[in-house]
Amino acid sequence: MGTSREEHRKVTLASWPTPLEPAPRLAQALGLGPDDLWIKRDDLIGLGGGGNKVRKLEWTCGQALAEGARTLVTSGAPQSNHARLTAAAGARLGMDVVLVLAGEPTGTAAGNLALDALLGARIVWAGAVDEAKLAAVLDGVVAELRERDAAPALIPFGGSSPVGALGYVDGGHELLAQAPDLATAVVALGSGGTMAGLVRALGEDRVLGVHCGAVADPGHTLDLLLTELYAPSPAPRRPRLRLDQVGAGYSRLTEPVTEAVLLAARTEGLVLDPVYTGRAMAGLVAAVREGDIRPGDRTVFVHTGGLPGLFGHQEALRRAGEVLSDHGV
Repeated sequence: MGTSREEHRKVTLASWPTPLEPAPRLAQALGLGPDDLWIKRDDLIGLGGGGNKVRKLEWTCGQALAEGARTLVTSGAPQSNHARLTAAAGARLGMDVVLVLAGEPTGTAAGNLALDALLGARIVWAGAVDEAKLAAVLDGVVAELRERDAAPALIPFGGSSPVGALGYVDGGHELLAQAPDLATAVVALGSGGTMAGLVRALGEDRVLGVHCGAVADPGHTLDLLLTELYAPSPAPRRPRLRLDQVGAGYSRLTEPVTEAVLLAARTEGLVLDPVYTGRAMAGLVAAVREGDIRPGDRTVFVHTGGLPGLFGHQEALRRAGEVLSDHGV
């Protein structure tokens, strides 16, 4: 059987629904009608600086508590939004949190790392590791915590498991109640759970995912999640994906992303991050240009948060400094 909400406990970590706001100036800048583009403000979820991971954590933390856990353990990159929000969820629920992060300590904390510390998480640095080696370090940390009777629960990378994806099945239904005439929801595709949940709620034709480079094979990752969410029915095999916005790699800033971030900021006062929402907006720009998203159709950009990551992204901060210099008085 597939994963269903009836099988799992959920905790409440935020207030719902999040707002759906019009973006008429951005729409017109893209060549859409002023009523065509709306923003689903999941960046305004209150917990720990906000973001899409909270919807997943309501389910994954609920499962952890039901199993008797007292410690949450997860992994990610140094500027992981998911790690930051896992730390916030642990604080809200009275649980210890251990974050296993790729890389080495730098001696300074910026962006999400500063919030990880503020929220009381313990950080274990895994060094310069690939995905498999990071998983091995994570397993070792969980085993050590079990030996110490710390009752750890492993929260999956990005919160993206069939259980975590239930958060965006809920989110998709919430969005559809706000925009019944929805044609396309555009969303960043990182670890896959957000898009998978939206596809399960809205159908594959109404969700466009923009790959951000967080996983090596986004199509395969998405297929695995959808198979569980749809079972025993067959999962859709052709979700709408854009793979053209990663550029030189996950943490690297590209010119289309820079332009998309500046456009959103200067038309709507909408702040995006350079890794996820910036890439998703660049994908939306490209989709309009290519005719995949058309004037007259209701399009919703799902703002998944990530603002703290902007302040930990040195390349983006350098680019912002250049923009300031260009506009000096």
